[in-house]
Amino acid sequence: MTAAVPDHIRTRLWRDGRLVAENYPLADVSDYLRDETALVWVDLHDPTHRELTDIAEELEFDPHAVEDVVARGERTKVTRYSTHTFLTVYATSLADGSEPADTLGSRLETTRVSVFVVPRGLVTVHRGTGFDVEEMVRRWDDNADLLRHGTAALLHGLLDVVVDGQFEAIQGLDDAIEELEDGLFDERAHIRSLQRRTYRVRKELVQLRRVVLPMREVVAAVMRHRAERGNSVELDGWYSDLYDHVIRATEWTESLRDMVTTVFETNLSLQDARLNTVMKKLTGWAAIIAVPTAVTGWYGQNVPYPGFGQWSGVLSSTAVIAASAGTLYIVFKQRNWL
Repeated sequence: MTAAVPDHIRTRLWRDGRLVAENYPLADVSDYLRDETALVWVDLHDPTHRELTDIAEELEFDPHAVEDVVARGERTKVTRYSTHTFLTVYATSLADGSEPADTLGSRLETTRVSVFVVPRGLVTVHRGTGFDVEEMVRRWDDNADLLRHGTAALLHGLLDVVVDGQFEAIQGLDDAIEELEDGLFDERAHIRSLQRRTYRVRKELVQLRRVVLPMREVVAAVMRHRAERGNSVELDGWYSDLYDHVIRATEWTESLRDMVTTVFETNLSLQDARLNTVMKKLTGWAAIIAVPTAVTGWYGQNVPYPGFGQWSGVLSSTAVIAASAGTLYIVFKQRNWL
């Protein structure tokens, strides 16, 4: 079918798991939703306020849900209304090598995806390029038989893409923390650079935890809602697998939090140990230098002493300096102070 909507708006229509229409006008959405055999998807990418208002009025979305779409800093959540369910989730990605290694800027990119779930359709709203819509569509196409079970199949594909993206970001942070651990005991590592990288990873992990941890409640709420409505059991295994992935992501994120805290504490401990080593070396060399200072000061007195005014005095003082300083050097070296 010829495209009848702008490029930033996508529409699809399935019947019995088969794609029968694509890129049809938004004005037809409400008509299709009244068809009990239809399954509808509408995607709004960077929509204008007018476009968002039009679709909300046509499908009778709750005003509070529409406000959440345009508001800033909305948390990950799921809210049930009388005619639809509204979800806010975040797609994540970790930039690789786009910034200097020791920069303090976060590499983690988050894209908010707002989802309106109606009985026979799904409306998604997102901004920017962080959400991989094509991957979501590919999964729907690869599992077309699941689409016969309705909106729950569409929602599963969307959440699956989001959770997999969060897994990739977690894996990237895990690799970054392992590099930090290796650098802790590398004598050639630049301490300041290591500290800046550690701080950056910690900041990225805090950002990631804010969007990963609430996903557990979101998926659990979706599963409870399906159970209450007695939806098709064919999707139970798919949702159980998704919930397991969310739990693993949550636990992995918490373990990374402990790991980065350990890196911080170990770095501080190693700095204290290095400082103690430096102080021991300085003390040892100060003691060695103090011996010739004391000897030359004694021999520099304007009073007679054994060898006064003779070469034997010079030789004896030199011997005392060499013997005393050499003895201290050997003792400190044996004790690993130098």
